[in-house]
Amino acid sequence: MFYKSEIKDHIRVPPDLFGLEMEESIIKRIKKKYEGHISKELGIVIDVLGLKTVGAGTIIPGDGAAYYEATFELLHFRPDLQEVLLGKIKDIADFGAFMSIGPIDGMIHISQTMNDFVSFSKDKTLLGKESKKSIRVNDKCRARVIAISYKDITNPKLGLTMRQEGLGRVDWDTPQTATEEKEK
Repeated sequence: MFYKSEIKDHIRVPPDLFGLEMEESIIKRIKKKYEGHISKELGIVIDVLGLKTVGAGTIIPGDGAAYYEATFELLHFRPDLQEVLLGKIKDIADFGAFMSIGPIDGMIHISQTMNDFVSFSKDKTLLGKESKKSIRVNDKCRARVIAISYKDITNPKLGLTMRQEGLGRVDWDTPQTATEEKEK
């Protein structure tokens, strides 16, 4: 889920930014420190939305930089367990599918793609044996988050499932016409 959070931090502004307006130099340093930052607490920081307050600057002897206590807002994406997310299938392999969910990709093991025996074809399609449902690259799908790992903080991992009612390719849950029912 996307969140907007207020953060308070001490921001170091080096002397080469002293020529800029104070707020501009502080925002530059906040962006450098936080944009793209990944952590278990915040998830993935998308953007710095703005500066709220700035305290008086302090210069530490021997450093030369100014330190400001600043309060600012961040936009960040942090997936939650059991959350249902909408995304697009990015790639398909013989072991499952990769779904792009905004700033991160999730992996759906082949056993979690649908309630059916699923086969993989060389044209990168997952096909249900009895249901005849298929998943291809660029399909829009809904999936539930079942695992989150920040073991490698530079590359967080999401485990997803589409086996529950209402999940899977977005057009799977549309009502079938009488003609489609007869064809079965």
